[in-house]
Formats: sequence, C-alpha cells, structure tokens
Amino acid sequence: MTYVVTDNCIRCKYTDCVEVCPVDCFYEGENFLVIHPDECIDCGVCEPECPAEAIKPDTEPGLDKWLKINAEFAQIWPNITVKKDAMAEAKAYDGEEGKYEKYFSTEPGQGD
Repeated sequence: MTYVVTDNCIRCKYTDCVEVCPVDCFYEGENFLVIHPDECIDCGVCEPECPAEAIKPDTEPGLDKWLKINAEFAQIWPNITVKKDAMAEAKAYDGEEGKYEKYFSTEPGQGD
C-alpha cells in the first residue's frame, strides 16, 4: 500500500503533509503535490494533515488513475520537504469537482 494525492489538491496545494513526512516522498508541481509510491513507507501521518482531504490510501477503490499520476510526476517534479503557504485561491477551489480536467498543470513547482 502507498498513499496518493488526489484531485482536491489541485489549485489548493496545502503543504501541511510535507512537513510531517518522515521520508520526504512529496514532489511539487505548479498547482499540485504528488507522493512517490516507491518512497512512501505507508505510515499514514500525512493523510490527517491535509486540510483538503486529498490524500488517500491506494487501497481505496477508483484510485488507479491517481496512483499512476503520482508515480509519473514524482519522477520529474522537484522534491519538497518544507511547508509553504497554500495557493492564494485554495479555499475557493477546495471541494470543486472536475479539477483535474479543468486545472491540472504538468509544470513543475519550485521544490525546496
């Protein structure tokens, strides 16, 4: 099992999860975070830290797409290990449906 970041992170990008990760397995895109599935130790400490409830165990049904997205972009985006401010529009976009199709960016973030 591993944890994955799902669509509610898009355009929110809270980084509370990054701060508690003991193995630094988060990677930063322009408007989204991902977890490297081969680095995640399945400890679960990140899941309750996410204000947008965007982190899920990959054992939940229907998360195959997100496992693939997390694995792909963790290979190319920079590592992030410190908490940063959420995106300015985070509260407005929290809970919006269809965020992947509308807003997902493949561009990398800044990392640490």
